[in-house]
Amino acid sequence: MSGLFQDESTDAPPAPKGPDLFGDTLPATAPYRVLARKYRPATFDDLIGQDAMVRTLRNAFATGRVAHAFMLTGVRGVGKTTTARIIARALNCVGPDGSGGPTADPCGACPNCTAILADRHPDVTEMDAASRTGVDDVREIIEATRFRPMQARAKVFIIDEVHMLSRNAFNALLKTLEEPPPHVTFVFATTELRKVPVTVLSRCQRFDLRRVRVSELTRHFARIAAEEKVEAEPAALEMIARAADGSVRDGLSLLDQAIAMAEGAVTAAQVADMLGLADRDAVFDLLEAVMDGRPAAALAITERAYERGADLGAMLADLLDLLHTLTRLKSVPALSESGELPELERVRGTALAARLSVPVLARGWQMLVKGISEVEMAPDRRAAVEMVLIRLCHVADLPPPGELVRRLTQQSADAPPAPASPGGSGGRGARAVAGGAAVPEAAPADATPRLTSFRDVVALVAERREALLHAHLLHSVHLVRFAPPVIELRPQPAAPRDLAARLASLLQEATGTRWTIALSTAAGAPTLAEQGSEAEAGRRAAAADHPLVRAILEAFPGARIETVHDARADAYGLPAEPDGADADRSVPAYAGSAPPDGEYADEMEQDA
Repeated sequence: MSGLFQDESTDAPPAPKGPDLFGDTLPATAPYRVLARKYRPATFDDLIGQDAMVRTLRNAFATGRVAHAFMLTGVRGVGKTTTARIIARALNCVGPDGSGGPTADPCGACPNCTAILADRHPDVTEMDAASRTGVDDVREIIEATRFRPMQARAKVFIIDEVHMLSRNAFNALLKTLEEPPPHVTFVFATTELRKVPVTVLSRCQRFDLRRVRVSELTRHFARIAAEEKVEAEPAALEMIARAADGSVRDGLSLLDQAIAMAEGAVTAAQVADMLGLADRDAVFDLLEAVMDGRPAAALAITERAYERGADLGAMLADLLDLLHTLTRLKSVPALSESGELPELERVRGTALAARLSVPVLARGWQMLVKGISEVEMAPDRRAAVEMVLIRLCHVADLPPPGELVRRLTQQSADAPPAPASPGGSGGRGARAVAGGAAVPEAAPADATPRLTSFRDVVALVAERREALLHAHLLHSVHLVRFAPPVIELRPQPAAPRDLAARLASLLQEATGTRWTIALSTAAGAPTLAEQGSEAEAGRRAAAADHPLVRAILEAFPGARIETVHDARADAYGLPAEPDGADADRSVPAYAGSAPPDGEYADEMEQDA
């Protein structure tokens, strides 16, 4: 069966013959087809790395449950548009004898298959939404859906980079997309799925095409190199596969470039020069030099890589990738026996992973992540890379923090005990850091509030969820005298005028007893917030003076004490009080002096 859409060869167009329009003789040989086009998959079996999608589509064609709209998403070069064309051929293949139906294995020989392969079938329309984003472009498609196919069984509309359509264009497409004519199928492809409206996504069958693994890409490139009769080192193909970052098309473009560059076999050294990378052995050598604390050797390796034209920032990224591989080998030892990793990683990587602990690998990872960001911002990338490597060399031989704490703790246990610090809260804070103090058990709470100190009163206000009153009692009130049911306070100007009345009312409601809140101009004690800050400062000073803490601070330059936790301190950071600590005291515990009751300059009593 021949006709307008018959394509006699799907590999390459026929070579032109005779002179061109200007009288020049055209070359007799066909133009070179790049590998990405020459080896573009023509069937589902040719797709690599997309087993889940292929299995689903095969089952759909086998059972006749083919959706009317597909959404294909994934990074560039994983086969979205190729899959869309295979779906178009599968829907329209009629077989070599012209009597076949939709099939997951298109024949590739019928007029529909050959025309679709040649991108010239009238019923298969491809639109690039990156350049045709408007509503008028979509209306053309909608208008075309009203007519039956000219030659094929079904009209197929392939819209690439569909996320680039405008909002109005998406809205115009919705109704047709939800209820398309039976002879119409939509196939959308996008690299930015999050930009596609959910109203469109909900009307499509979605397939996420994943990045192709390095091992799968390497095997694929090896097969193509054999087809092209090109010798290529496995290490070279692996480097190309890593640089492809999961994209088959990007990898084939790099392989094309590597073949053109090589005068004979494609070697790892040539690919490294082409990509500006350090070879894998050099990365292993660099990591060993860093982990052994040999900065001179590390800098010599970077010098050789720099002279060869390698990007030192990319070399740090390779070092980071190798650390990740070693951590995986450390965490999953079975990887060393699997075929997922290349031979170099399995042999040399396993030996190196056995020498290094997970904390050391994790510390190297963190420093490299920070170092790579510094390199990107530095005016001199080479200097920044060398500074990162020197830091790594000097830190690599330090023990992990946990091991250092254990050593220092053992030394502290062998040394004579340090004298107790003056002041109750400071000494307790230091002992809490050292971990050698016992925490007294808290007494069970009574059903009725026990207000034996002003702190108990403030805590009761917090329990009653009086946040504003609690904040003022904490920051804006000085205790002068606590003699239940009388409390004498000196409020700061920031305190509200009705503070005394509100506090008296709350206490009467909680205890059933009438309380008197007297306001005074006497100095009184510091606020609870001030007392807590003073106690925290004392704990910090005592902690910083402890031999173990001093040793840690000296061992880790730049380290600092963030917080000192004392399990015996209350919610305000103050040490626990004995019952009745403030009761019947005219001179509070935290005030230097207070005048007698009769000498208040401006006193006002408010009874609830």
